[in-house]
Amino acid sequence: MTEPLVIAVPSKGRLQENAAAFFGRAGLAFQQSRGARDYQGVIPGLPGVLVKFLSASEITTQLATGQAHLGVTGEDLVREQIGDADAAVCLLTPLGFGQANVVVAAPQAWIDVRTMSDLDEVAVDLRVRHGRKMRVATKYVNLTRRFFAEHGLADYRIVESLGATEGAPASGAAEIIVDITTTGATLAANALKVLDDGVMLRSEANLVASLRASWSEGPREAVRAILGRIAAEEAARTTREIRARVEPGREGAALAAAEALGARAPYGPTAPELVLHAPKAAVFPLVDALTQAGASDVTVRSLDYLFRAENPLLARLETRLG
Repeated sequence: MTEPLVIAVPSKGRLQENAAAFFGRAGLAFQQSRGARDYQGVIPGLPGVLVKFLSASEITTQLATGQAHLGVTGEDLVREQIGDADAAVCLLTPLGFGQANVVVAAPQAWIDVRTMSDLDEVAVDLRVRHGRKMRVATKYVNLTRRFFAEHGLADYRIVESLGATEGAPASGAAEIIVDITTTGATLAANALKVLDDGVMLRSEANLVASLRASWSEGPREAVRAILGRIAAEEAARTTREIRARVEPGREGAALAAAEALGARAPYGPTAPELVLHAPKAAVFPLVDALTQAGASDVTVRSLDYLFRAENPLLARLETRLG
């Protein structure tokens, strides 16, 4: 049998819902043959694809070891769990959900501590006055070590957190924490503040490709189809099709006005109707520019899919795979 392309996606919660919606928009709906309790699935109409429903940590591990070709996981887990992340995986595209920041947070009562350099002074003071290192409670051990080293901070020791990290300073288990936050409300509720330069990573869910998986012809053929649909949906979501009636002889002026605003004419400056593909954000300035250039009866429509000759997601992956 031909080796399948393996896609690892979250097995539960809001991340699973968002991942399923992301693939669904691209016409890649998941099907679990034995219902929601089945931890494997397929994509109907697309043979040679196996979907695995795993925990976030397991997804990252399978991508790192090449057991999965594609996966949906947060960049924070990729950077934390995979020491050589840039050599092991390729972050193909952010997915617009699962946003959170990995931050350094200190007690609000430390009114004179606002930056990492202030924190270094606290660490030195703890060592000189109390003969011990500053304690940092975190689940992000590797990210913390790299970030602190970049800021020249060495007088600390990590207390690995197994529970609610934000409670460590109040319980006396640590002086500061490194944790993930979305709104900052939980930190504030525990009388903690994020340092001004303490945002270590702005993370969100990504579509990630493993560079260590076996990319034989079967998986390569399947990934071309999958990334083709994903890129087409992404292009359509950010693009609008604009049609305008243009008088003969005015095509050049209308096309120049359109191109100045980032639009493209896939069929050229044809009269009497000019067809444009434009960034969504440029629609209203473009309509104004076309009208001023002599166009009339301008219509704007949304697109379901926009398949282009170039696929930036596939190109990015093929470049990394060599």
